[in-house]
Amino acid sequence: MKLVSEAGVGTIAAGVAKAGAQVVLISGYDGGTGAAPRSSIHHAGLPWELGLAETHQTLIQNDLRSRVVIETDGKLMSGRDVAIACMLGAEEFGFATAPLVTMGCVMMRVCNLDTCPVGVATQNPELRKRFRGKPEYVVNFMRFIAQELREYMSKLGVRTVDELVGRTDLLEARRPAVNSRAATVDLSAILDNPYVDAPKHHFDPADVYDFRLEDTVDLKVLEKKLKSSLESGKTAKVSLEVSSTDRTLGTILGSDITRRFGQSLPDDTFTIKCTGGGGQSFGAFIPKGLTLELEGDSNDYFGKGLSGGRLIVYPPKKSTFSAKDNIIIGNVALYGATSGMAFIAGRAGERFCVRNSGAVAVVEGVGDHGCEYMTGGKAVILGPTGKNFAAGMSGGVAYVLDEHRDLYMRLNKALVSMELVTEKHDIEELRKMIEAHVAATGSDWGKEILDHFEDYLPLFKKIMPHDYDRMLRSIGQMEEKGMSREQAEIEAFYINTKGGKR
Repeated sequence: MKLVSEAGVGTIAAGVAKAGAQVVLISGYDGGTGAAPRSSIHHAGLPWELGLAETHQTLIQNDLRSRVVIETDGKLMSGRDVAIACMLGAEEFGFATAPLVTMGCVMMRVCNLDTCPVGVATQNPELRKRFRGKPEYVVNFMRFIAQELREYMSKLGVRTVDELVGRTDLLEARRPAVNSRAATVDLSAILDNPYVDAPKHHFDPADVYDFRLEDTVDLKVLEKKLKSSLESGKTAKVSLEVSSTDRTLGTILGSDITRRFGQSLPDDTFTIKCTGGGGQSFGAFIPKGLTLELEGDSNDYFGKGLSGGRLIVYPPKKSTFSAKDNIIIGNVALYGATSGMAFIAGRAGERFCVRNSGAVAVVEGVGDHGCEYMTGGKAVILGPTGKNFAAGMSGGVAYVLDEHRDLYMRLNKALVSMELVTEKHDIEELRKMIEAHVAATGSDWGKEILDHFEDYLPLFKKIMPHDYDRMLRSIGQMEEKGMSREQAEIEAFYINTKGGKR
């Protein structure tokens, strides 16, 4: 769990340690990607020393220190930095800026512009030719870091890094201070650690958090019932009851499928028919070949990181309420999904399809911030949306049924355009997605729309980012000239971002 060095970070670290975090990373303000805004680089966070000391002491105070490894980063540049970090409580150390410099980075801070002059952070093949970095340079740098750390440890009379962890008694403030202002700084909260002699002041593998994975549905039920099919890759189907305590159902099974078959299995090779209430992260990260069908409802983070699998949710078949008017899955569904399909006969909560980059989803209404930061994929919303729809959306397409003709008031118009669905390929695509939704869920509302498709079609709005639309058109034009997809994408990028200049 990465935490920014700030006042109170120790309390947050204690919370995530109780929740099962195995590594707590305290990140200082002084590092950061060159693509970050200058205001963030200079005015966000505190030095890693402050957050690290607070985290180390708070975890000891709450008898949690032995359960987690503390790591720190934020422009560690020397063995001296590592030694100080270790004495303040860190056991692992992150390096980014310095290794990048050894690889040739000249700190131009244009990582997000694709104009890196030394070819480190760019997709431009011409600029990439300038890259002169070698792995040996980083290895050499890290050897120097380790050597300097050994020299400091030798002077302090410490033989191992574990012995150095938390030894603030070996630190003291510089005397005299470098200037009068520095002399006013009170370092007692950092240097006078009251827990320096605590018996559990660094990570102990014997105290590692027990996630009890062997008690999960995936390992107790699914993998046992599917054992022979997992070995052969033959089609299989399993039915089971689930409850909200069955979190991340299908994820471990999905990891085994990926390990054995990659993305080679056809859709619906393994189908898990669930009945009841799905817990948090139902179907998270499931791969191609795995289908989870849920008759009931599901909690937050449904389909998080969906990676090729299929998710189907619909109300109990004996239910008498209108599915399209009721929420059936929680907030932040399909967060960070990269591929796959989801069909949801009912409404979703807030932040539906946030950061979706490739999945296809059909749902019958969403809460606030739908399709936020979406970069790819497709979403069909067969119902109302909440406010701030499509905020930060830079890719992908959303088709929204605007029955009340008020979508324009709920739309975040900064990056996207809204238009009627009039092009033939859009109409066919929309119809096929709704047909697939009805076939998967039996949605009454989907059937109603298909039965009167010509009447509902004028109410659909197509939401697409301006730049994404322009890029797709340019790529199509380049492909018509005989270019490969990769060549067309590169050429379209320069046409649309560099005024046609390479």
